[in-house]
Amino acid sequence: MASGSAIRGSRVGAGPMGEEERGEVAPRVTVSYWCANGHETRPSFADDPGTTLPRLWDCPRCGFPAGMDPLNPPAPPRNEPYKTHLAYVKERRTESEGALLLDEALAALRARRGQPA
Repeated sequence: MASGSAIRGSRVGAGPMGEEERGEVAPRVTVSYWCANGHETRPSFADDPGTTLPRLWDCPRCGFPAGMDPLNPPAPPRNEPYKTHLAYVKERRTESEGALLLDEALAALRARRGQPA
């Protein structure tokens, strides 16, 4: 185990920095955003004339989108259930089309194997 007079977890040059060392803080504007769960988020942005504020902001508590209107927050995203490849195929084809494709594929397979159709 190392011993010495160094404070544990410190590094060279660590310490409180004052305004004179960091420079002046840029002017900021704080904007409130509300999500569908009623959480308020208050990020701050640069107060420049050319800065456009984002219309939506992700809520850090629940992850839902948040908007600037507390009475009309954006709706939470709709989660689509996981679909298998077969479910997508069934959306594009009817039962009769699927049966026809299956018969064609089986006939081609049997022809390659030399079996009668």
